Amino acid sequence: MARRRPSEPPILPGFTHIRLLGSGGFADVFLYEQNMPRRQVAVKVMLADVVTENVRQMFQVEANLMAQLSAHPGILTVYQASISADGRPYLVMELCSARLADRYRKERLPVAEVLRIAVQIGSAIETAHRAGVLHRDIKPSNILTTAYGHPVLSDFGIAATLSAAASHDTVGMSIPWSAPEVLLDHTPGTVQSEVWSLAATTYSLLAGRSPFEVVDAPNTSDELIGRIVKARVPAIGRDDVPEALEAVLRRAMSRDTARRQQSAMELVRELQRVELEMGLVPTQADVSVEEWALATVSDPGDRTIVKAVAHSTSDGRPSRRRRRATAVAVTGAAESAESSTQGRGGRSNKRAAGSRATAAVLVLASLVVIGLGAVATMLALRGDDAIPRVTGVQAAQDGGTIVFTWDDPELVEGDTFRVQVTGGSPTVQRAAEFVVAAAPGDRVCVTVSVVREGRVGDASGEKCAKAGE
Repeated sequence: MARRRPSEPPILPGFTHIRLLGSGGFADVFLYEQNMPRRQVAVKVMLADVVTENVRQMFQVEANLMAQLSAHPGILTVYQASISADGRPYLVMELCSARLADRYRKERLPVAEVLRIAVQIGSAIETAHRAGVLHRDIKPSNILTTAYGHPVLSDFGIAATLSAAASHDTVGMSIPWSAPEVLLDHTPGTVQSEVWSLAATTYSLLAGRSPFEVVDAPNTSDELIGRIVKARVPAIGRDDVPEALEAVLRRAMSRDTARRQQSAMELVRELQRVELEMGLVPTQADVSVEEWALATVSDPGDRTIVKAVAHSTSDGRPSRRRRRATAVAVTGAAESAESSTQGRGGRSNKRAAGSRATAAVLVLASLVVIGLGAVATMLALRGDDAIPRVTGVQAAQDGGTIVFTWDDPELVEGDTFRVQVTGGSPTVQRAAEFVVAAAPGDRVCVTVSVVREGRVGDASGEKCAKAGE
């Protein structure tokens, strides 16, 4: 098949073009070096001959959605969006590798690696849903990998908010990973259709092909659509894939939306349980906490109203459902939310903490200069003593998880909780609830402390619970 020639890279102030990274139907992606701060970035540039007012608006939607969500460690970071001198819109993004899309076709990915990717991307999708955003194009080629090996979800080019989805606008789709109700035009997308797409993507990474792709047989669009809307999900065909995992994916790809997991997080929790059954350390699921987002808004008039995203009923009609925001963790998780705060998700908090620390140093220095060093010492001691202590931690069973809760000990803006699981990594969060996935019979113990201005207060009494009791 003939391929078009890539477009000319635009001249962008503050950036130096290096080479082409890839081409798509509507845009080219180039490697640039940003002059200040100096770093290599990927720049997605729309093609001049496809830039219409409608395309320009879609590009702006993509830029806004990715910018709003890219603090999540599982969503590609957008640094800048603008229009070049020759009129082409462009996005400046974190430089990531697209090798996964080619790799799963050529080599057998380890089951543990696929589960890790599915949990991390699933938590990104859940975060987008809680923000009222449907991605609508979840597939292997839209999962990139950072320089540190973390999978990130990219390309919100045809994503839609609930209001746009409800209008039944015609959108592009990737047939092999689109749910039956989307292919039949019953809905442009719901939470349940994205559960189907996440499961189909996970299946593809395991099988080396899309779920309804048949080796050595015609796989035209019509053939694929016919199989997706009628056929049963075929076996993956790998001896090392446990039946429990195949059962989870079959349920998620049920033609009946009511039989599927009803949220990305429900699917993520089932994948974490498979990890436990395989003897693996369950992958951390990073989910945004609504209370944290609201606490950063000082003026209610400036607050963006976030709506729930669409859930469909068994007959395919959209319904609405609210989910409580929960911070999900797992026993012995290798990656903690505390380490994540040193990456993209915690940069704004880190800057804010640094500003407050700088201000404190200046105040104390002034007091010393005027001979009040003793007073400054007293103030510092009072600051340490003022950190509240968490008490009354409670534990309850919720299916295959243990839910720890506690009362808010009068946190102030900027405070967080530090949850320490015995034998595991600490987690930093704003919610007064902590969920642990544990195998039946496992005993889980946690302590909770308040973190204020980088200082950790006294820990609560240890609270333990046994899974399955």
